[in-house]
Amino acid sequence: MNTQKVLQEIRSQKFQPVYLVLGTEDFLQNQVREAFLTSLNVDQDDLNFAQFDLEQDSLDVVLDEAQSTPFFGDYRLIFVEHPFFLTAEKKSNAPEHNLDGLLDYLKNPVDTSILVIFASYEKMDERKKVTKQLKQAATLVEVQPMKEAEVRRYLQQTLDNEGLVMQREAFELFVRLTDVSLSKAMQELDKLRLYAGEEKRISKYAVEELIPKSLEHNVFDLTTYVLQGKTEAALRLYEDLHIQGEETIKINAILISQIRLLLQTAILMKVGYQQGNIVETLKIHPYRVKLAMQQARKFDQKALSLLYDELIENDYLIKSGRMDKEFLFQLFVLKTANQLQAK
Repeated sequence: MNTQKVLQEIRSQKFQPVYLVLGTEDFLQNQVREAFLTSLNVDQDDLNFAQFDLEQDSLDVVLDEAQSTPFFGDYRLIFVEHPFFLTAEKKSNAPEHNLDGLLDYLKNPVDTSILVIFASYEKMDERKKVTKQLKQAATLVEVQPMKEAEVRRYLQQTLDNEGLVMQREAFELFVRLTDVSLSKAMQELDKLRLYAGEEKRISKYAVEELIPKSLEHNVFDLTTYVLQGKTEAALRLYEDLHIQGEETIKINAILISQIRLLLQTAILMKVGYQQGNIVETLKIHPYRVKLAMQQARKFDQKALSLLYDELIENDYLIKSGRMDKEFLFQLFVLKTANQLQAK
């Protein structure tokens, strides 16, 4: 069932006896949790609330709780985490679970108990009987990571609902720095919301100042500067990373992977591959492919190939100790800028 529809029903106190929350999107998972706790007006210490981890707790304890009468209330709420037996995964130190007991309960669940099973997995083992029965008996709530377009819509709707205005360039940067992850974006949005204050306007400057950049983000920018022949900006960013304690070998390795991605993307685009085909072939996030396609269109395939070969050679020279790593990296940036400007 659609997550928003389920949330609306929970908030309207239209409960089902068993829910299966499937997926790895933390933000949506937490929304489901909070909806139950708020709607039933319970907290972690409430006598009508219990939480179990099936990597440590027995399923029999969960079923006993589910079959108990609520204590001065209408419902007993039970959260169940890590139902690993729904997957092909094996847990050596986990308890043996009474799956037959669960199957019997699913046939006739107690209507005063709300059993919410959080399966934080990308997929389950559909061959297992318990998986099939649970999917049939429970209200399935999909909380898988959203696609780029869905994340953008959700963020824009959130901004609109709160009366926040984010500049277009700021929005694009925000999406990139949060890796098109709804959980990351909603977490980081709290800082921007506070910064915007009563003006409710979020600039690109605010995003640059408040949203942290990972090493991968910085090397993406470094790659862009190198390919655009922006020597000063590339060397300044490299020095900043070096001051922050990042090793040249690590920076070079990520730069190699970035150029490799651009080269692979350029080759696949040349033979007619579209974004979806490239994602399937390279097995990487669609947004990374989208950015790579935008960059690859601007550069000659042969030039990318030469850059890649030079970076591989530099990696060998650095690791073998034949040349100073900082000097070699700076030389690479300067040579690349001169080569690109000469074209």
